[in-house]
Amino acid sequence: MFNNPDDNELKQLLKNAKRIAVIGASPKSERASHGIARYLLQQGYEMIPVNPMYDEILGEKTYPDLKSIPGEIDIVDVFRKPEAVMPVAEEAIEAGAKALWLQQGVINQQAAEKAIGAGLTTVMDLCIYMEHLRLIRSEQV
Repeated sequence: MFNNPDDNELKQLLKNAKRIAVIGASPKSERASHGIARYLLQQGYEMIPVNPMYDEILGEKTYPDLKSIPGEIDIVDVFRKPEAVMPVAEEAIEAGAKALWLQQGVINQQAAEKAIGAGLTTVMDLCIYMEHLRLIRSEQV
């Protein structure tokens, strides 16, 4: 049975991360992926949008896939349908990402188990924005 990392592990993951690839980032302001990508930028993360449909989102160069991103990726934040997650998990493993974060409502047990088996810290069905507010921002107030 899958268990998310505890609060301490989540807090360390969010504090130590510098580069977050957002799979399914959107230029459409009404989309959750857009608002959360903007929030990550505002919090000082290097937010790397991943969406083959666009060249730029929120002023950041957009990549078609994880393997096109130069350098290390700390967290792969996934806004995709659950059935589309396994290829993303496999790509995150190949890219040497440190963590796979499946957003709230994105549940794929097999993909999570594969990522964990490859040594990635794995979070499933949690919102990175809400967890950052709860664990990091609450300390700063």
